[in-house]
Amino acid sequence: MSKTLYLANPYGFSTQLREKPLQEISDALADLGIEVWEPFQRNNQIDRAVAGWAYSIGQADLRDVRNSDGIFAIVNGCPPDEGVMVELGMAIAWNKPTFLFRDDFRRCTDSEIYPLNLMLFTGLPESDWESYYYSSIEEISDPSKALRRWLGSG
Repeated sequence: MSKTLYLANPYGFSTQLREKPLQEISDALADLGIEVWEPFQRNNQIDRAVAGWAYSIGQADLRDVRNSDGIFAIVNGCPPDEGVMVELGMAIAWNKPTFLFRDDFRRCTDSEIYPLNLMLFTGLPESDWESYYYSSIEEISDPSKALRRWLGSG
């Protein structure tokens, strides 16, 4: 049985970003045998003319984060997308395996260690956190990175 990974991302708001890079990231994860739960594909087919549509989407995303085996969060931007940060916070609180993706070279931090707000790294181990942090699509398949180790553990 394949593991499920919630793909927290803001790319679904843009047609161009949905086609590339979101699809490339999703495909790279699926190529590892992961069942990718991409929220815009799973939960965004709601009629926005119906009252309560936003609440319904939020609740569906919350359920998916809770029911997934782990989270792969795209944390580009300074600061990263607030929806992704909420999903990441939920996953960390529920002790989900956490993997971060950032191919944005800007630093958004007051830490000499982490490239982003230190709270984003609380779901990662203190040592070897770098193996849970991805800076390119090609790194997703790297056997020395944490994602591949997590897949092998289960």
